[in-house]
Amino acid sequence: MRQRLRFCLVTTFYPPYNFGGDGIYAHRLANALAAQDHHVTVLHSPSAYEMAAGRPTDPSYNDHPNVTVRGIRTPLGRLGLLAVHQTGRPCFQGGALKEHLDRGEFDVIHYNNVSMLGGPHVFRYGSGLKLCTLIEHWLVCPMHVLWRMDREVCTRPTCLRCTLHGRRPPQVWRHTGLLRRASRSIDAFIGPSLFTMNKHRERGLRGTMIQLPLFHREGEAEPVEASAVNGGRPYFLFVGRLEKIKGVQTIIPTFRELEDVDLVIAGAGTYERELRAMADGAENIRFIGRADHRQLASLYRGALATIVPSLCYETFGIIVAESFAAGTPVIVRGHSSLREIVERYGGGFTFETDDELRSAIERVRTDRPLSERLGREGRATFENEFGEAPFLRGYLGVVEGMLALKCEGRAIRDEAATASEPLIGGRPVLFA
Repeated sequence: MRQRLRFCLVTTFYPPYNFGGDGIYAHRLANALAAQDHHVTVLHSPSAYEMAAGRPTDPSYNDHPNVTVRGIRTPLGRLGLLAVHQTGRPCFQGGALKEHLDRGEFDVIHYNNVSMLGGPHVFRYGSGLKLCTLIEHWLVCPMHVLWRMDREVCTRPTCLRCTLHGRRPPQVWRHTGLLRRASRSIDAFIGPSLFTMNKHRERGLRGTMIQLPLFHREGEAEPVEASAVNGGRPYFLFVGRLEKIKGVQTIIPTFRELEDVDLVIAGAGTYERELRAMADGAENIRFIGRADHRQLASLYRGALATIVPSLCYETFGIIVAESFAAGTPVIVRGHSSLREIVERYGGGFTFETDDELRSAIERVRTDRPLSERLGREGRATFENEFGEAPFLRGYLGVVEGMLALKCEGRAIRDEAATASEPLIGGRPVLFA
């Protein structure tokens, strides 16, 4: 029987004070651990969300009784948050964070994206096993996404120009040794993909990195009439934020030429107006807005395939996991973690050119045995890797293995020197 552990999850965003994937992952992680009878305290920043949101919170999120949520308010509002952004330190948040973290009552402190909740300096607070998920690229990129000048993936850092182009103030702390010093307090960085781990290492992050994918919690699907989606016509699906970096604009021209199959676009964002203009007059391209989890599950199940055309470097690709849960193949942009998933597990196609996208669409649409095989591969991957149960086995295996080494006073790096297999929980480990 596993020991009941005390976790503290430190994250800037947490539902309902949440925009996207990092907050959703934090919510899933906290509640999955709580359901296993562990106690989880969540520290998050309502102030950061309220500064950036410009819209009310979504009240639909609930937490397990074993989850205690503490909102850390930032004194002085925008000025207080600007101080965190510039210095990489908790500043006016420091007292409240120390009050919770320095009590020494947590077995594990797990940092998510803490860019506006203490910055990297908060890694030094508290005791116990310390983990940090590389949920975004914020540790090595002031724009968080390695997307340079709002036009291309970042292959060569030009951080000052890029930050000014993005209308953000340059961060002073990135030009000091703060990240190097603070990261020494982290026992292991959890990388959702080998690609993401290597990108962080290339950009100078040092420390132990353990590969462990994100996960999708499978829920009940809401019955959706086919006619309500596409009039009974076959369709391909896009799910995600409607932003330039997500690449929907690159697939609309292809679907304008494929009049006998639909593209259903589920999501909203700042680039939506431009995308609708591009699709104007194409009756087979449909925007359905935001959909809740039950609606999305049904949309995935009804699609021929899910298309993930992200132009940016995705750290994992949770949309792929969601599609695999429904047994639906994927067609993904052929780079970053998206390529890594499909090449390792199957379940779909990669593409880089319009011709390759069109070819993948035609193969999925016309070759039913192939499509069914890809769907089975995706579902098997979800059951073995990307579902909640396999994730918890891997995550708790990492936690328990590292806690045991810390209790015995042994260094993970030293232990790995004689290991012929991945050291922790059977997961790949990188040292830098």
